[in-house]
Amino acid sequence: MTDRLSLTTLANLPAQVARPAVDPREVGIGVVHLGIGAFHRAHQAVYTEDAMAAAGDTGWGIHAVTQRSPRVAEQLAPQDGLYGVLTKGLAAGGSPTADLRVIGAVRDVSFPGEQTGAVLARMADPGTHVATLTVTEKGYRRAGDHLDLDDAGVRADVQALADELRTGRESDAAAGSPIGMLARGLARRARRDATPMTVVTCDNIVQNGTMLAGLVSELLTASGADDVAAWVARHVTFPATMVDRIVPATTDDDRDDARSISGVTDAGLVVAEPFSQWVVEDAFAGPRPAWERAGATITSDVAPFEDAKLRILNGSHSYLAYRGAVLGYRTIAEAVGDPRLRDEVRALVDEDVIPTLTPPPGVDLTDYRDAVLGRFENPALGHTTIQVAMDGSQKLPVRLLGTARDRLAAGSVPHRVARAVAAWMVFVARTADGASGLALDDPLAEQLQSAAAGGGGLVDGLLGVAEVFPPSLAEDERFRSAVGQQVAELTHG
Repeated sequence: MTDRLSLTTLANLPAQVARPAVDPREVGIGVVHLGIGAFHRAHQAVYTEDAMAAAGDTGWGIHAVTQRSPRVAEQLAPQDGLYGVLTKGLAAGGSPTADLRVIGAVRDVSFPGEQTGAVLARMADPGTHVATLTVTEKGYRRAGDHLDLDDAGVRADVQALADELRTGRESDAAAGSPIGMLARGLARRARRDATPMTVVTCDNIVQNGTMLAGLVSELLTASGADDVAAWVARHVTFPATMVDRIVPATTDDDRDDARSISGVTDAGLVVAEPFSQWVVEDAFAGPRPAWERAGATITSDVAPFEDAKLRILNGSHSYLAYRGAVLGYRTIAEAVGDPRLRDEVRALVDEDVIPTLTPPPGVDLTDYRDAVLGRFENPALGHTTIQVAMDGSQKLPVRLLGTARDRLAAGSVPHRVARAVAAWMVFVARTADGASGLALDDPLAEQLQSAAAGGGGLVDGLLGVAEVFPPSLAEDERFRSAVGQQVAELTHG
């Protein structure tokens, strides 16, 4: 049995393991993060640690909050918040590489089911200036473009905040949703007349800052917290962002590899590719980490970066996931290694996606396309097609359907996007027939499978799911026809 990674064992790690860029013992907390999954640990936490080191400002440690379970808190607490990032890449000759770095930016971890009060107190603390989120698309509990006020967790948060306003007593009732946790924390901050705050969502949603601001406002309004809403409008900003780094699920083999390098056991290990990108709108309400000194791009307009990433990288990723899974490929690397699928992805990007985009400053979109495909080839990541295929009902609208609408508006039929949508439909159908061995991990799984298996046909059934396809697109005969043709080709070709 090896020792566990911790502050005690940190000094004894071998030289090939990179230690935290700042001494964790000297780091104060200035950031609350909601949703400490693998992506945050491999992305924003790394940028924040590097920013502290570059600026010599150690006041930006992270109080991280789990979502549905205490698992990450249970992993990191015995390790004093420390964890490793195992970066897996390919050398020039194609041989695999693996570099291990320990991150110390996370200084506290809470599980809302038991520690909501501690999180709310931290959000109200004048020393906390930034809140960040990675809660996935479905974590925002939306119904269409609005907060789902019928969601049980959202209802519980509305009631908790309404009770606080009615009684004048602060409640530490367990938060039922990330939006509820955020709104309740901002309400507590407003009552204490604390300093302004910046809330940075890092999930792949179009205009994510504006979206989050709207959801918070809706929850405050539903709670009768009009004064709080007015305070938030004056003192809180919600910058838009774009994030990019492939972070696959950590396997037992990855943990064994890290243990062989470090000599210690790390229950919080995350795996990532070498590439990382973070673009943040320059709209901060107060102090913040010097993220630009860690390589982040701070810009007045995130949209071109966001559109290129969502439509080229994420759209291609989803296409390879659906097509690859149905064809029996386990990983994205295997799927993109199929020359036929690689050519289909290039055609999707060249014929339909790039014509809808404004290139970000300094970015050549064809070079970006090639770089994306090169990243997908990395077999060391083990990013599975099933993992990428999850939550398709949430991802399709932002990754593919916006491209389809733009092409139709320009008078062109988006045949390549139609093929991508058809690939998703065939994937859903295969999960519904029970014979393929494929599983559908999606918040609308039952509805989608029912629609796919209904008597009206696969295309009509799934285009009729309004939560995915807006009527203006679903009823466009050009699009319907193109999708139908592609479904027929993928099913019988």
